[in-house]
Amino acid sequence: MIEKLYKKYHKELTGWCQAMTGNLHTAEELVQEAFVRAMLHEEIFLQLEEKQCRSWLYRTIRNLYVDRVRHGSRERIVEEFPINQADSEEIAWLEWETLLSQLPDMEGVIFTLRYLEGYNSKQIGEILSIPPGTVRFKLSLARKHLKEFLGGKGNVWQEKLFVKL
Repeated sequence: MIEKLYKKYHKELTGWCQAMTGNLHTAEELVQEAFVRAMLHEEIFLQLEEKQCRSWLYRTIRNLYVDRVRHGSRERIVEEFPINQADSEEIAWLEWETLLSQLPDMEGVIFTLRYLEGYNSKQIGEILSIPPGTVRFKLSLARKHLKEFLGGKGNVWQEKLFVKL
């Protein structure tokens, strides 16, 4: 079962992950790690439908990437996130990473691809195999959820962030 999934989704997952990470080597490592974890939980995979397995792989890769970012190079995120230096003291980057990781479904990944990696909705749709309209809808939900998460911090920083988005 895992071998079938690997043959069918390896290229798709690697392309998506490369778009998310900006690095082919990192993408290949994350995809391989996800498939290793899938092999460790093969008994679970045997009970799932193929689309559920695909979703599990996407979610696992995303979580692996978030973990890697948390424990690794925060500088890349800081350099690319759309705020200026004066605002950066208002909120810790760890809080942003936590916020993005708590977004439901694929919202965090889509938000990252759009606002951290610079892809447009059509490109993101191609990467994730979903319509561009769905991408835009999920981005709208992600912004809404982030505003709710930041609710009590209605400050100049939040206003600037959501004006730029």
